This record gives sequence, C-alpha cells and structure tokens, in this order.
Amino acid sequence: MRRLSFQIGAYRPPSEGGNASLLLRVTENCSWNRCSFCEMYKEQRFAFRPAAEVKHDIDQIAAIRDEILAVAEKLGVTGPVTGETAEALLAEGRDLMGNASFVTVFNWLSSGGQTAFLQDADSMIMRAPEMIDVLGHLRRTLPSLTRVTCYARSKTVARKTAEELRQIREAGLDRLHIGLESGDDELLAVICKGVTRAEQIEGGQKAVAAGFQVSEYWMPDLGGRERWRQHAENTASALSAINPHYIRSRPLAPRRGTPLFEEIAEGRLHLSSPRQRLEELAVMIGGLEVTSRICFDHAMNAWADRRGDLLFRQDYEGYRFPDEKPLLLERIGEGLALDDAAHNQVRNMMGLRSL
Repeated sequence: MRRLSFQIGAYRPPSEGGNASLLLRVTENCSWNRCSFCEMYKEQRFAFRPAAEVKHDIDQIAAIRDEILAVAEKLGVTGPVTGETAEALLAEGRDLMGNASFVTVFNWLSSGGQTAFLQDADSMIMRAPEMIDVLGHLRRTLPSLTRVTCYARSKTVARKTAEELRQIREAGLDRLHIGLESGDDELLAVICKGVTRAEQIEGGQKAVAAGFQVSEYWMPDLGGRERWRQHAENTASALSAINPHYIRSRPLAPRRGTPLFEEIAEGRLHLSSPRQRLEELAVMIGGLEVTSRICFDHAMNAWADRRGDLLFRQDYEGYRFPDEKPLLLERIGEGLALDDAAHNQVRNMMGLRSL
C-alpha cells in the first residue's frame, strides 16, 4: 500500500471536512488567484490536470480502498472500517500514518465512503467532455459515492452552456460551492473578484436550473465600515435572485500578506466591531427572500448569546427559510442587545491585535 498515492490539495469546505469527503484533485490551484482578501494558492500557478492523470488517481484510490477493505474483511468488519482495521494495517508498517493518501482513504471509508470533493478552487473550469469523463470513471470505480461536489467560480459556471451544465450534473456532480462574497458591483471591483453582480446571479441561476445543489458563500464585513450597508443590501438581493439551496456565512478574517490586510493596516479600510457586524447581518438576513438554508458553519461566526454560548447554530444544515427567518432575526437581536465585550473580537481570533 505504501507504493500507492494520488494528488491531494490543501483546501476543501468545512462541510466536506466534517463528512471526511474523499479529496480528489482535478485541477491545481486557482485559475483567477487575484482576490484581495484571499491568501490561498498564492505563489502557486494554476494548471489543468489531464483527464487520464485524474483517472489514474481514481484507480490508485480504488486500490488503497481494496487493500483496506481486505483487512477489514479478515477481521469480520462490515460497514465503515474501524479503529481495529487501522491497528491491523499499522501492525504491518507504522509508516502508513505518514502516507496522506492512505489516511485520506481510510478516513473516507471510516465515515461511510459516500462523499467526494473535487479540488481545487474552480474545478468547473475543466472542459465539459473531460469533466464528464472523469466523473463517469469516478462513479463507476467508487460506486459507494452518493454525493460529489466541487468549488466553482460563478463566472465559470455562467460561461458554460445550459447543455454542458446538464451533462456534467447527469454525469455525477451533485453540488457546487460558489464564493459569491458580495452582490455589490463596487465592492466586487474593489476586491478584484473578477466577476460582476450580473455574472454572479447568472452563474448561480444556471447552476440551480441545471439541477445542482448550490452553496453560495458570502462574507460579512468585506466592505468594512465604508461599504457595509450597500454590501448587505446588494448581497441580499443577489442571493434572493439566485435562491440557492444553501447560503453560508464566512465573516471577513484579514490574512497577512493580502492586499486587503494592508488596506486595513494602513487605515484605508476599517473593520466593524462584533455588534456592527451583527447590524450588517440584520440588514442582509432581513432582505433575503429565499427558500434556502442559511448556515453559520465556520469558526468565525463566533458571536455570543446572553448565556455565553454561540449565538448561531453551526451545523451544516443551518436555518430553513422562510420558516426560520424570524428565529434567526431574533437571534441577531439577542446578540445586538449585548455589549461588544460579550462577543469574540475578530482581531483577537486572528491574532491581529495591531490592526
């Protein structure tokens, strides 16, 4: 098993990590890589991976799976593999724990072997015939999969034809994770997102129409104090136009080495306080007219309630709209009733007290 390996990238959404999704790298790094808030993939060049190379990786995964399951069968294990299986494998050579490919497949199997995430930052940029080829091989080779997902740029999705999207969906790609960040054109230009509000909406709508389950991510406080209201209002209206299955909150966390960090450090952009961020949330959430689930499944959503517990549920399914919209607005109101000192400060959470 030590000789078996496949490419694994560094990043995946928290919901895919929570499910120990199988990680399969179909492209390398980010095709855009210019967003001012993002430190991921910097100094790394984007590259397509040939379909044949990706399919070879899938075969490697299957071989690792088969060896693990063979040991499990000898132990009489049925269903997800267990710690006992790991102990038996490690007895043959403890260096397996240093093999990222083995660890990834083992964790995937121990979680049921049902989900996979196609890396990297914009897997939908693959040409449709190659993506369909890879998906077909993946589904045939790993038939236990019930969900396959990937990151996608809305502009990339918007550029594909409805027929291409339909074929990719039917080939076995189930969910798209799309970084909307904002629905405000001015802010999108400021952060060098490389996409317009209209393209964000078009991409999201085309993905939904093609049958994908769509998760859109937005970034509270991305506009700072300078643009918070237009960011909130225009993001709400853009998301309402898309009506994705999931809307996930990813509050701004300034990263050293990014242009946005420098803007804050130089006083050209001012972070909001925790209560000000909640005020922005109230405007954005209040403006949503969707049937989506609103999720706070990230550590930066760390506001507190009056008991000192987390203000929002941080599960992957979130708050169901419109039914739970009043509840979510009530929770925001509870957080707003507290002083800033009751909430976690973004500067402290990020170790950026100098900002």
